[in-house]
Amino acid sequence: MMKSMYSAVSGLKSHQVKMDVIANNIANVNTVGYKSSSVSFQDIYSQTISGATGGTFENGGTNPLQIGLGVSVGSTNCVFTEAAAQTTGGSLDLSIVGDGFFVVNDGATDYYTRAGNLKIDQAGNLVNSNGLFVQDYQGNNINLGTTAYHDISIDNYGQITGISNDDSRTRTIAQVAIAVFTNQEGLSKVGGNLYATTNNSGDPLRGSETITDLDGNTYTTITKYKTAGQNGAGTLKPGTLEMSNVDLSNEFTDMIVTQRGFQANSRVITTSDEMLEELVNLKR
Repeated sequence: MMKSMYSAVSGLKSHQVKMDVIANNIANVNTVGYKSSSVSFQDIYSQTISGATGGTFENGGTNPLQIGLGVSVGSTNCVFTEAAAQTTGGSLDLSIVGDGFFVVNDGATDYYTRAGNLKIDQAGNLVNSNGLFVQDYQGNNINLGTTAYHDISIDNYGQITGISNDDSRTRTIAQVAIAVFTNQEGLSKVGGNLYATTNNSGDPLRGSETITDLDGNTYTTITKYKTAGQNGAGTLKPGTLEMSNVDLSNEFTDMIVTQRGFQANSRVITTSDEMLEELVNLKR
């Protein structure tokens, strides 16, 4: 009798976790670059009352007799489907079309984000909305200077150009890095629209750079990160920001199903309690 109660309690806990995930998705419906999460359940081990037996000349075989002991949260998965881009007109606003992440650094650690709302700080560094330094494909901070250039813009491949204040010529200043992972679902959310690597995500895939020297000889060097459009990395869409990929219709549908699942498990506890009450009342 008590097994049903404990199974139902595990159902309540698991559905509460799913509701927490749904609530967080809905809360971030307008968060730039946010990727929604989903929850999957798995059954807990079963109690074996009797094992399976093989058939004989006299009797057929029997299947195992097992009773399940509830449910648990199997995984929470980040859904990296691409979201719609919103036009902002900002010269430093970027969205990624395809796979990849922008790389930012807090002075010690690289983090990865899909939020491309960038700006230039007072020292000329290209930073994100939290003030973290944006990285180039070699893993260096991008500094555009404070007085060297004006009319700075970024193209579809992450090349940052500006008009030189010395000779009024357009020059390439730097190139924004794009990080691509073999298993991006293995990244860990750390807040602030940022992701960090884990053992299961692995390190970002390296890129390459082709260099031609003064004698016309061509060399290919390995870079820390890829650039936009390079070997599986997405391209950039200047003047736009990728919005949240939360689908409200799916979230509210999941909310209804989760609510009913929670309600059903609550009813199991109530019914089990009524059965126990009947058992206690046998002795009057």
